[in-house]
Amino acid sequence: MTRPVTPRHAASLLIHRQGRFGTEVFMGRRHKKARFKPDVYVFPGGMVERSDHSVRAASGLDPAATAKLAVAGSPRRAQALAIAAVRETFEETGLLLGACGTIGPSTDPTWSVFRERGLAPDLSRIGYLGRAITPSIQPLRFHARFFFVSAEHVQGEIAPSEELEDLRWVPLLRRSSLRMMQITELMLDTLGRRLSGEISKSPFVSFHHGRQLTVWQ
Repeated sequence: MTRPVTPRHAASLLIHRQGRFGTEVFMGRRHKKARFKPDVYVFPGGMVERSDHSVRAASGLDPAATAKLAVAGSPRRAQALAIAAVRETFEETGLLLGACGTIGPSTDPTWSVFRERGLAPDLSRIGYLGRAITPSIQPLRFHARFFFVSAEHVQGEIAPSEELEDLRWVPLLRRSSLRMMQITELMLDTLGRRLSGEISKSPFVSFHHGRQLTVWQ
C-alpha cells in the first residue's frame, strides 16, 4: 500500500468588509490549469516558504492563536504561518497588510516591496479562523490554516495574478452561484458566525477512513 503524502503547511487570509448585502469576503478563481483544485473560488493563500520563518513582523500574532495552530506551542512557527498568508495575499491580489516596521534581510521579491515602503506584516490585525488537512488519498495534501482580517487594515490596488483571476467581493449570503470547495464553504460560514458573536471556537477538519471529522477547538 502506498503511504499517504505528507501534508505541506499552508495558510490563507479571509479579508472581509460590510457591503450592500452584509458581510463580503474577498475571493478569486483559481486558473483552469492549477495543479490543485482548478477553476474554483478560494481565498488568497498558499504554502509556507522558508523565507517566511525569518521575516520580522511589525506586530505579533495573538498568543491565543498559537495554541490552536498545531505548531507545538511555537510562536515562531505560528508567526511564519500568518506571514505566509500575508505574503501570498499580496502576491496573488496586490493587497497588502502592513504597518511601519523592518522586515529584516530577506531577499524574496515580495518582501523587497515591503522593505521599499518601510512596512512589515501587521499580524496583530489578524484573527485565527480554523484549519484543515487534505484527505490522505489526495496526491497533493496541505495542512491549511485560515486567518481573517478586516478590509480597513489592508491597502493596495487589486490586481489578478498567475494564481487567481476574477477577483471579487463575495457576499456571504449571495455565493451559491460560485463553485467552491466544501472547506471554503465551512470557513465562510464560520467567519459569519464569528463576526456575529454566535461562536468563538475554531473548526479543525480532518478525514478518517474517508469520513470528514470536524472538531471545534
